[in-house]
Amino acid sequence: MTRQTSPSSRVRSQKPRTAGGALGGILGALAMSVIAGVLVTAAVTPVVALSGTATKSAVGIFENLPDHIDPGRLAEPSTIYATGADTTVYELATFYDQDRETVKWDQISQFVKDAAVAEEDPRFYTHGGVDVLATSRALLQNAAGQNLSGASTITMQYVRNVLIQDAIAIPDKEEQKKAYNDAMRQDVDRKLKEMKYAISIEKKYPKDEILLGYLNIALYGRQIYGIESAAQHYYSKSASDVTLAEAASLVAIVNNPSKLQIDVKKNIPANQERRDKILGSMLNHGKITQAQYDEAVATKVKPKIKERVAGCNVAEDNFGLGHFCDYVQRYIKADPSFGDTPEEREFNFSRGGYQIYTTIDLDMQAAGLAATQQTVPRVMDGIDVGSASSSVEVGTGKVRAMVQNRPFNNAEDFLKSNPDFTTVNYNTDYELGGSSGFQVGSTFKPITLAEWIKTGHSVRDIVNVNSRKGVPYQSFQASCMPDGVYSYGTFDFSNDNEGIRGNQSVLTVIANSINGGIVSMQQKMDLCGTFETAQALGIHRASDQPKWTQEDADAGATTPDMVGKIKNPTLHQQDRDLTMVPSNVYGGVDEIAPITMAAAYAAFAGDGKVCTPVPIEQILDDDGKQVPFTKSKCSQAIAPEVAAGVAFTLENAVTNGLAKHALSSTGVPHLAKTGTTDDVVDNWTVGASSKVATATWVGNAGPVQLADGSWSRVSTMPFGGLMYADQTIWPAIMNTADARYGGDAFPQPDAAALRQTFVTVPDLRGKSFEEASDALTQLGFAVNDGGEVDSSVAQGRVAGTDPEGGASVQLGMSVTVKRSNGEASVVPDGLVGSSGDRAAGVLRDAGFSDVEFTCDARGKVDRKKDVVSVSPDSGSEANSGKTVTLTLDCGKD
Repeated sequence: MTRQTSPSSRVRSQKPRTAGGALGGILGALAMSVIAGVLVTAAVTPVVALSGTATKSAVGIFENLPDHIDPGRLAEPSTIYATGADTTVYELATFYDQDRETVKWDQISQFVKDAAVAEEDPRFYTHGGVDVLATSRALLQNAAGQNLSGASTITMQYVRNVLIQDAIAIPDKEEQKKAYNDAMRQDVDRKLKEMKYAISIEKKYPKDEILLGYLNIALYGRQIYGIESAAQHYYSKSASDVTLAEAASLVAIVNNPSKLQIDVKKNIPANQERRDKILGSMLNHGKITQAQYDEAVATKVKPKIKERVAGCNVAEDNFGLGHFCDYVQRYIKADPSFGDTPEEREFNFSRGGYQIYTTIDLDMQAAGLAATQQTVPRVMDGIDVGSASSSVEVGTGKVRAMVQNRPFNNAEDFLKSNPDFTTVNYNTDYELGGSSGFQVGSTFKPITLAEWIKTGHSVRDIVNVNSRKGVPYQSFQASCMPDGVYSYGTFDFSNDNEGIRGNQSVLTVIANSINGGIVSMQQKMDLCGTFETAQALGIHRASDQPKWTQEDADAGATTPDMVGKIKNPTLHQQDRDLTMVPSNVYGGVDEIAPITMAAAYAAFAGDGKVCTPVPIEQILDDDGKQVPFTKSKCSQAIAPEVAAGVAFTLENAVTNGLAKHALSSTGVPHLAKTGTTDDVVDNWTVGASSKVATATWVGNAGPVQLADGSWSRVSTMPFGGLMYADQTIWPAIMNTADARYGGDAFPQPDAAALRQTFVTVPDLRGKSFEEASDALTQLGFAVNDGGEVDSSVAQGRVAGTDPEGGASVQLGMSVTVKRSNGEASVVPDGLVGSSGDRAAGVLRDAGFSDVEFTCDARGKVDRKKDVVSVSPDSGSEANSGKTVTLTLDCGKD
């Protein structure tokens, strides 16, 4: 009798039989023989006239047993695939609880079929599921303690395997154990159930299908199930190609897999002995000739093991795709389509036989991997060096590349001796790879830009870009906050590029990544609106925020993501929301995954539509039918005209700004933005063509321990050329994408986004400084204090502006307001043409006591001569204590 084994099964010792026990066993065997006869009769004759008390009692035993079993779908490995540019499909990795490949009847050698029948059930094709003669004989022998033979037909063995598989297919561990123990029981009730199920199976299915089911379901050792996987594992060939000797050797294993599997060297003699016995049965039943028998028996058992390695380490070894493979696996295990709980999803994933076709582009992946390996080492002294690049398709969210510097491996012992490998995927959110993300620095500026355009501003508007100290928090409107402003107090900021100062266009601000310009822009907008736009673009933290309390703040708690939080402990959130602080609009203090930034920038290149990243193209079951899964969800994050304005500005950053390294080698238009955080901890390039968006990060992946025992993400070693590594990796990936997918020109922005707005400076003479400042601010001008000047206007009032009142000036320019010191008078009119004496008298009457005379030509000053010019000019204002010069016409007689 064939016995199914399991890693959890145990060998049970047999107690010696007593005489009384033997007699009881014989009586039980007689009862079983009667039952078996009744069952077989019931299988053949619909209505049977039963007589005798013993027979009626026997019927009572099995009458209430279930009469049907559904073989169901067998567990099979799930496999992840990638498709090359030439449509070649490559296997990345496989996952399984049971290594099984179900095959059809004509995919199995006849030798295998004949060996199974000849040895296990010679009357298989003539009985109705239960072999009465074999059952009776076995029961008598077992009752007598001889234990010489089994009684299970192939159909009954198939039934038992189905019951075992049904038990194993229960996700709940306790329920699974209970069902498995029930299926493995060695008692009359279990044997009766097998018999009745076997008869039911025989009524429903042809013999060949039952034999096929048996060969596909049987255990062949370890996690190897089914004849095809057994043939591949032990002999490195298909079940259709095995020789007679190999077929008998494989069938032999099923009898006792742990003792007969031939990948254990000491088992080979026992396997060969049973193989030869099977060959003898095949000869005796006419399945092979004497010559075939002699040749097969003379052949030694020589396995050719081909182990089917499961897991993502294979994908790393073959394609550098270990982290992507792990991402796909985690994506499925987080998908409710595959079960209600993570445990149920993992259970179904490893047994479902899914064929998972991914979205990865092998050419882009290879280009990114090569560039990363050339520029960023796996490990480096003084820094937990890291690099990650993610690419998504614009408009679909399909993940086209996922690269990082440290390769994947999840074997604990391997990782202990190979610290340059890791299980952490730097590209994804925490639950999809274990990373907490990285501060994005100035790559957040385009989100502020998007809100700028969205609220009706132009990219040609002028803003002040200077570094500033003491910027009041209340200068930032925040409609979602209780007081309508962000907070109270002040903060300082500076620019990395101090060479560009004063008033500049927004185009210049973005192209040169000037913090001051972004601050000025945000002061004209609602801070809440900027972060709502970020949220609409799908931008979120890669992991939950730590919850900081006022006590933490009072204690001076500081971490990279604490910028702004200490002053505003009420804003602390234990979720994925961004930190709404003014410094975030230009410096990106939150830790975000590269794949999230790639998806957001894809919206800038794709008419404002953002799509959640998805690594799967399609999933098929073993019948080739589509399996539902969570696909990308796309939404209109920003209006197309806003996206066009952002794309225009970021394309300018590539052609005229700091992102020149993002220029395409093939002329495909690119948009891009760079970003660097304090102390060069994080370095970014994020950008896109109209087809693909890519985010590349290079930096310090985690804190390192310093000499004093403290931990810090600030490297103690020179970062060197690594801060520019993103400028090599990003172009390598995107140039490959351009060659594969091409790219179109980005849409032209609306005129409103490009307009140059001019505003007339009002005449503010005589106003208070505060009145003038408010008036100019409301018109969109920046206000500078020009201090006091000589003026006849009342002291402290506005004497004038620069540009002066009435001038037409571009919106956003600075207007300098000059205040009067009250010490000036107006130089009188009518002085020219009058005599010098008369003019001097008029000036004294006007308050000018110091009058000087000069000639317009050589000659002696004669104050009776006519005045030809006055300095300062008539009508102008001058300090009363200053000299007024009258030029006389000395040359006339």
